Amino acid sequence: MEIVTADARPSRLARDDWFTGRVWQDPVIEAPAPARVRALRVTFEPGARTAWHTHPLGQTLHILAGTGLVGLRGGAPLVVRPGDTVWFAPGEEHWHGAAPGQMMSHLAIQEADDGRVVDWLEQVSDADYRRPPG
Repeated sequence: MEIVTADARPSRLARDDWFTGRVWQDPVIEAPAPARVRALRVTFEPGARTAWHTHPLGQTLHILAGTGLVGLRGGAPLVVRPGDTVWFAPGEEHWHGAAPGQMMSHLAIQEADDGRVVDWLEQVSDADYRRPPG
């Protein structure tokens, strides 16, 4: 057993080449091999969002607070709220973030495939972000 105290995992600002706007990441778990699970609490300021990306083994988001948007390539974004859970299949191009006027926090859970958790693509355009929700 290992207990990691909350103060041993400081919050950090997310990289601006993978996100638009201010996004805070709080590590939850990066389990040692042979386990593959990785989890972060991610908090998006209003209008902040990820770039387009995929996950080799898929990703689960569990919305904790606020109002968010999730989008798939070619589709209108969908609104998500606290208690909602979203599953993105392996290789599915997607993005997620806060709605324009609210912060949003989610738990992001994914597994590593030979150490690889995510493949980052280009930034989400303002037009894709502002597309009316489906």
